[in-house]
Amino acid sequence: MHALRLSDSGQALQSVLCLGAHCDDIEIGCSGTILKLAAAGRLERVTWVVFASDVSREREAVGSAERVLQGVAKREVMVKSFRDGFLPYFGSQIKEHFEDLKATVSPDVVLTHYRGDLHQDHRLISDLTWNTFRDHLILEYEIPKYDGDLGAPNMFMELGEPIAAAKIANLLESFESQRQKPWFSPDLFRSLLRLRGMECNAASGLAEAFYCRKLRLG
Repeated sequence: MHALRLSDSGQALQSVLCLGAHCDDIEIGCSGTILKLAAAGRLERVTWVVFASDVSREREAVGSAERVLQGVAKREVMVKSFRDGFLPYFGSQIKEHFEDLKATVSPDVVLTHYRGDLHQDHRLISDLTWNTFRDHLILEYEIPKYDGDLGAPNMFMELGEPIAAAKIANLLESFESQRQKPWFSPDLFRSLLRLRGMECNAASGLAEAFYCRKLRLG
């Protein structure tokens, strides 16, 4: 698969908005992409927002985000305290947070949940992303889970071995509260990267994948 390169100027993305329902969602779905762009000096500003958390998980989320974003000069990490699993029942309040974001940031790219995700919290965040950011490039990341809702993504970011290893290490080191879950394991995270790397014929064999509903070329 040949890469489409619209610009090789090395210009940085002025603003990227990362949205996650839960404290480890962004890390699972797209932190490799953030790490790669940051390492290449391609990120000027990242706004990182998590919606469901409690006190202990908030500490994990903030620490993890700071590690992923350490190569980004301008960064803002926000962790909300909505109840895990109940986000649709707080929809109007969460919508207000989206309106606040729209008033303060106009991102070049929004990274959010896949609309076909069967988790109700993930789906709400995806729906509100599209409802709020109507003139922005939105890429939807994927989260492997029990529901078996992985689809056929149409955009890929190749990750080299060092970036993939850094992504997985950060997940395991940052989210101690999740380690007892049988699926929260390095082989699962790596297997999805390997599968998507095979699908896009990545030289490294490793990639993150995204779903792009709309893309305007300019």
